[in-house]
Amino acid sequence: MNLKSLLMATLACMLLPAAAEDHKPVVAVLGDSYSTFEGCVTPAGNEVWYEYAHSDKTDVDQPQQTWWSILTSGDSPYTLGVNNSYSGATISYTGYDGADYSPRSFVTRLKELGDPDIILVFGATNDSWAGSPVGEYVDSLYTREQLFSFRPALSLLLEGLHATYPEAKVYFILNDILRDEINESVETICRRKDVPLIRLHNIDKRDGHPTRKGMREIARQVRERLDRDK
Repeated sequence: MNLKSLLMATLACMLLPAAAEDHKPVVAVLGDSYSTFEGCVTPAGNEVWYEYAHSDKTDVDQPQQTWWSILTSGDSPYTLGVNNSYSGATISYTGYDGADYSPRSFVTRLKELGDPDIILVFGATNDSWAGSPVGEYVDSLYTREQLFSFRPALSLLLEGLHATYPEAKVYFILNDILRDEINESVETICRRKDVPLIRLHNIDKRDGHPTRKGMREIARQVRERLDRDK
């Protein structure tokens, strides 16, 4: 990121909702590239996909156009806390070309979400695209080897979120058009772990990533579910 981009990102992100509005539920995001924007993720070293310079890939060129900003901006009853998103992140430890993605995995990052009232987990897209193995359903005694498969990793992730943030409400956001075995696994494990599932549909994308229109639709679908559960 050059100096000009850094200043722009800092100023833009300063204008996003602040968690200090303690009368509103604080929303934390644990995500992948769909939830990134230059200068707006924590920790700052996480790789991002959405950037000011990426306008040739997508029409999303401002942080205010992202789904998580739309969800928590303006007169929204929700405010944004920590957005810990990492481009390319898998829930399992298996990434693209079979690489070890444990440093960026959702499991590794689950304890870095601040003090949220609501946790939105938006993942599984890269596990689907990378062809990560699904493995077997496991509910206890997880080994590192098992975490290279999707089902054990997701199970541990949801258990870890409940244990780390016992007062927070955890939701899982599931992208549309993923592998059937990934969809079935998410549905089954969310049901077992008592985590509400928000299944997205008809999300407009470019280069596999949400456009401005797609971001607005994600925000709308997530907002409908959160409002319904109040």
